[in-house]
Amino acid sequence: MIIREATIADSESITNYLLLVMEDFFYIFIGKKDYVAVKNLLFHFVKGEQNQYSYQNCWVVQIDGKVIAAVNIYDGANLIQLREPVLKYIKTKYNNGFNPENETQAGELYIDSIGVDPEWQGKGIGTKLLNFIIEKQVVQKGQTLGLLVEDEKPDAKRLYLKLGFKPVGKKTLVGKQLEHFQINNGFCC
Repeated sequence: MIIREATIADSESITNYLLLVMEDFFYIFIGKKDYVAVKNLLFHFVKGEQNQYSYQNCWVVQIDGKVIAAVNIYDGANLIQLREPVLKYIKTKYNNGFNPENETQAGELYIDSIGVDPEWQGKGIGTKLLNFIIEKQVVQKGQTLGLLVEDEKPDAKRLYLKLGFKPVGKKTLVGKQLEHFQINNGFCC
């Protein structure tokens, strides 16, 4: 198993895995339930550069030459700048005044989404990927990692707590109430 920074060649795999967890949010982004449209929208940004969903902000897990998981992660201080091209595109293409709340902020490296190929789910791949990110960013670089968890995902909450994340508050994103978790050197490892 190799965990590495993503390349543009990984864009289709990244799109597929991130969409596993982001599909419902993207329906809200475009104002309709259209899987093909949201997949095309996400792919457009994953293969692009300088936006929050870009392959430039992703790490992937590769086994036997196949990408089987991806995590989208970026500096919360850059959210507004990275989100701008996404909002502009959605407003232009979907005539949508979509303007989501800020899900992150300066002072945290934000794990936007993590997805694992359904054939590999339940085998610890997501945990290994998160442990890698924690080791690299929190232990080695002293950064704070943050993420949001839906109340309807108790298994995800348990995993994050087991890995050392702590609840630090609530956030609203596209009308959904989410729990905000963080991990840093003050309460990890």
